[in-house]
Amino acid sequence: MSEEQPALDVPTYTQGVVGTDVPTAAPGGRPETPAAEAPAAEAPGAPSTDQHADAHDGLPPAGSVPIPDFPEPQPLASHGPARIVAMCNQKGGVGKTTTTINLGAALAEYGRRVLLVDFDPQGAASAGLGVSAHELDDTIYTALMDPKFDVRTIVTPTAVAGLDLVPANIDLSAAEVQLVNEVAREQALTRVLRPVLDDYDVVLIDCQPSLGLLTVNALTAAHGVVVPLETEFFALRGVALLLETIEKVRDRLNPRLRTDGILATMYDGRTLHSREVLARVREAFGDEVFSTVIGRTVKFPDASVATEPITTYAPSHSGAEAYRSLARELIARGDVA
Repeated sequence: MSEEQPALDVPTYTQGVVGTDVPTAAPGGRPETPAAEAPAAEAPGAPSTDQHADAHDGLPPAGSVPIPDFPEPQPLASHGPARIVAMCNQKGGVGKTTTTINLGAALAEYGRRVLLVDFDPQGAASAGLGVSAHELDDTIYTALMDPKFDVRTIVTPTAVAGLDLVPANIDLSAAEVQLVNEVAREQALTRVLRPVLDDYDVVLIDCQPSLGLLTVNALTAAHGVVVPLETEFFALRGVALLLETIEKVRDRLNPRLRTDGILATMYDGRTLHSREVLARVREAFGDEVFSTVIGRTVKFPDASVATEPITTYAPSHSGAEAYRSLARELIARGDVA
């Protein structure tokens, strides 16, 4: 292929996709490649090297993932008891914390009372909501270690109406070792959350990127699991192990546990790779994959720096609409009240 190629305008494909920053094509669309600089023909059967290829491969065109129009949720006449949902994936950087914060804020917009439990020693969810957890003496770690400690004393209101937080910091990393010799060690978080369930409609647990004892605690306490999955090849590799762990927890510790769905995140419909991974995920898991797809956009890290959800940082941005769509989908499916 020639080293020098003319710049290509990428067409805009936004129908049905939420949360993706996609540049707009110049009038006339993709310019013709001059004959003198035409790319060399690829060998028959060779994999495509064009990451912005059109849909000649049987995949949907860039950005054309259909998103159903979920109805606006009806207000609740009363609140509680809460349904507990764990955000779980042992791979880091797939959007667990981003999803926990923004889904919680979107549900709160629809009148749901939401408790967000930061269950990661990195404390990213706490920091993302403006809570300096490293300065706190009492966190979720205290509640896990002290059976007499009331978790309600550390529930922290956030700037989002209807969204509260149970913070975490690096102290939580010691819990995994200290819980090993405890009786019913897998049920410590279940005990901690019991006093607050009647006060909320949904509890979202932001799990750490591992399948250790803390994650098992979250799965034992939860009614359902949402698996954020980056639309990237290596992110697919650990899904089978995660689903196997969920099945073991269901069989041995928590018969009510079920997989609410797999959420495709960081999707970039301009690239063939993202579209292939999304197609493979839908083929492998079928209806377990949420119809809502979360696109890749710089607004998510921008909102994190501003220590607020994207729904308040950029309320009209497509990323905010993405999580509102996910909230409506969960409510429509009955996974959230």
